[in-house]
Amino acid sequence: MYAVIKTGGKQYKVAEGEFLKVEKLEGEIGDKIEFAEVLMIGGEKLAIGAPVVAGAMVTAKIAAQGKDKKILVFKSKRRKGTRKLRGHRQHKTVLKIEKISA
Repeated sequence: MYAVIKTGGKQYKVAEGEFLKVEKLEGEIGDKIEFAEVLMIGGEKLAIGAPVVAGAMVTAKIAAQGKDKKILVFKSKRRKGTRKLRGHRQHKTVLKIEKISA
């Protein structure tokens, strides 16, 4: 059984027991989070929401809080010798999907 959920402005396909890296969510390691914005549930029986599936819920546990890989941003102006190098690390939350209920 799998589900498509929406969090952080993005859509993710999840299954029970999977680990998922999403935009930072508030909470401590071990806290439970419930996602009510379930767009689709698949498996033996397919349920597509308009826009969400009524009564569907995905429960996850926070496995880790941290930062993603560094992304380098390099800017330069040609023939001027002007250069800038900046780095950015986005905050991420790792979730363990525990239960998908329709």
